Amino acid sequence: MASKNRLIVVANRLPVNRVKKKGRLAWETSPGGLVSALKPFLTETGGSWVGWGGSPGKAPTPFTHENIQIRPVSVTAEQVEKFYAGFSNATLWPLYHDCVRTPQFHRRWWWPYVDVNRQFAEAAAAEAKPGDTVWVHDYQLQLVPAMLREIMPDVRIGFFLHIPFPPLELFAQLPWRREILTGILGADIAGFQTPQGARNFSAACKRYAEASGTDTKLEHRGHTVVSKAFPISIDIENVEQAVTSKEVIDRAEELRKDFASKRAGERKILLGVDRLDYTKGIEIRLRAYEELLRRGAHTVDDCVLVQVAVPSRETVGEYAELRAFVERLTGRINGEYGQAGRTAVHYFRRNLDYKELMAFYRAADVMLVTPLRDGMNLVAKEYVIAKTGEERAGTLVLSEFAGAANELGGGALLVNPHDVDGLAATMDVSITMPESEVQRRMGLLQRAVRKNDVYGWAHGFLEALRS
Repeated sequence: MASKNRLIVVANRLPVNRVKKKGRLAWETSPGGLVSALKPFLTETGGSWVGWGGSPGKAPTPFTHENIQIRPVSVTAEQVEKFYAGFSNATLWPLYHDCVRTPQFHRRWWWPYVDVNRQFAEAAAAEAKPGDTVWVHDYQLQLVPAMLREIMPDVRIGFFLHIPFPPLELFAQLPWRREILTGILGADIAGFQTPQGARNFSAACKRYAEASGTDTKLEHRGHTVVSKAFPISIDIENVEQAVTSKEVIDRAEELRKDFASKRAGERKILLGVDRLDYTKGIEIRLRAYEELLRRGAHTVDDCVLVQVAVPSRETVGEYAELRAFVERLTGRINGEYGQAGRTAVHYFRRNLDYKELMAFYRAADVMLVTPLRDGMNLVAKEYVIAKTGEERAGTLVLSEFAGAANELGGGALLVNPHDVDGLAATMDVSITMPESEVQRRMGLLQRAVRKNDVYGWAHGFLEALRS
């Protein structure tokens, strides 16, 4: 039975995908931690999810899926181009990731961003009732909290940013900085992946949005906003069930034999799993591995790099250029250092299904998570739990600039992902580390990850929001 105070989730995408089954279109629950984490709260309260279905044009009429009210939002093809590809991903995305690419500031993108945010706010208002809780997600919808508060001042509003919030000196570049901050300040709680992100937000609000207060509590136009870190995590139980299944264990052993070429365990397997995005540092990782081989301390006889690159925004010029560069670099390394039956780099440009991904994690001796900047990076946490019950413990090489470094720094080998020589040296350490030290570090990592799963993250945020 639905409770009086329902949860309304507002996110760029819906929690369902349209799929064809037996020749007919049907809705299927999307995979992913966010959907899994929020589904129990939504079904318990008879709640709603407001989002875009992924196709431009008129949205389907609202419907119910697994006891969740689904309210699709219409987004035109022009809005997809300007709001999503433009302002969200060519302005905000690089700006919030330390400007690793130059952000583009175009007025023709800004106004569609405002319009789409208003459409989402109005859709949320159509679902919400006085006393309900509304949780708005991520950088595409930063104006929604204030817009929704204007329409419905008697709901509790939370906002969570899944990517980093940048330092003041970088955020200052945004021509619409006041509008973005004012939008988020419409929330009762603004949540971030790290304490530094929350502090960056508070500093920006005090400088550019006439807010007052502390790093954790702000006053703005008579409204109090809590700014706080809520580090997101993974579905630990789901990962454990997958990696301990016979199917995954057997597949991991096959992968070890394939990558080892002749005898299982002969070579250390270094693994990277990333979206093919310029924030992930894939090209620097490849150059560091090339440097490792060039120095001669290791050869393709004792180590191999396996890089899984999930296609991302391939119609965007910078992403297409990155793909071409990564593939040329992979070819160069294999051409120079590969031997007959011994490939230096195995490169997979594809999206692995869940059990295959778990098998890759289980097979790997070293996990390379080296983004130039990341809000959290859940691959690091998945890898740690994937080594549960594994005789061959693994080593995590982790960027200092991933949000996960705050929690996992005690057991991971932390690196500056911009430093080719330093990353090559850390790869060397990871390959030669004594097994006792590998086991000790993995124990620290597993204890750290198990302190909080994705359900605890969602519960903690909603408990804070409703209190």
